[in-house]
Amino acid sequence: MKKTVPDLVRSTDNLVMVTAYDYPGGQQAERAGVDMILVGDSLGNVVLGYESTAQVTMEDIIHHARAVRRGAPDTFLVADMPFGSFQTGVTDALRSAVRLVKEAGADAVKLEGGEEVEDITRALTRVGIPVMGHVGLRPQTAVAQGGLKVQGRTVEDALAVLAGARSAERAGAFAVVLEAIPSRLAELVTSRLRVPTVGIGAGPHCRGQVLVWHDLLGVFEGEEKKLARRYAELGRDATRALRAYAEEVRGGQFPTQEHGFLMKSDVLRALRRELGDDATDTDADADLAELQKLY
Repeated sequence: MKKTVPDLVRSTDNLVMVTAYDYPGGQQAERAGVDMILVGDSLGNVVLGYESTAQVTMEDIIHHARAVRRGAPDTFLVADMPFGSFQTGVTDALRSAVRLVKEAGADAVKLEGGEEVEDITRALTRVGIPVMGHVGLRPQTAVAQGGLKVQGRTVEDALAVLAGARSAERAGAFAVVLEAIPSRLAELVTSRLRVPTVGIGAGPHCRGQVLVWHDLLGVFEGEEKKLARRYAELGRDATRALRAYAEEVRGGQFPTQEHGFLMKSDVLRALRRELGDDATDTDADADLAELQKLY
């Protein structure tokens, strides 16, 4: 049964969230029993090949969220508010969030930012749209943060992370993502909030965790990211399978008779007569013999 916002806030278990971007991903996540699915703007990097998440559009998020929703109708679905959908003010943010709920089927939206988006978070929650906050490393504006690197390592920066998380809670956010911050800072932030924190690269002290689909399944071959753990090597396995397929096609081992469909000899004879083909019926008789084996 799909969890509600009160269920998530009151949960005493560690919350499990994973990103997903398509119908089979939604199906698999729901079958695995995760608490929440995030249609993250990380789809720009891992699915669409964009250079940064800032290039992701509202149409991109809606398109992928719809597919995930079809695959996971009974799982709480969070959709990212892409860059440009809320930075221009409350009115645009409300319009964008309503689209994600109505058109994409999202149960909640996620906003990157601290105190600077408090008024937007408050406006969304006031009209009944649940909001998940996001502080620490904020990929949409990572250039302004000095790049994709750990945040909150100085007293000033750590206090800013805490202030941003408190701001999100104060404005009505039901949870706050903490990304790429020191574990002890995440512990301090978590202990000072009433709502759950969901960590990614924030250590073991958050009340929940989120990982990117492609990271945890090893879709891309290469070095494992520090903030993630690989639970499979799908990229390596896929390359191996594709290579084996190519070798069998080139070598004539695939397809074989068992991968084709059969035609009864009388049908083939009639077809050949129509075509004026004087060839023998050897192939059709062989097909009939194979058909009898199968049926």
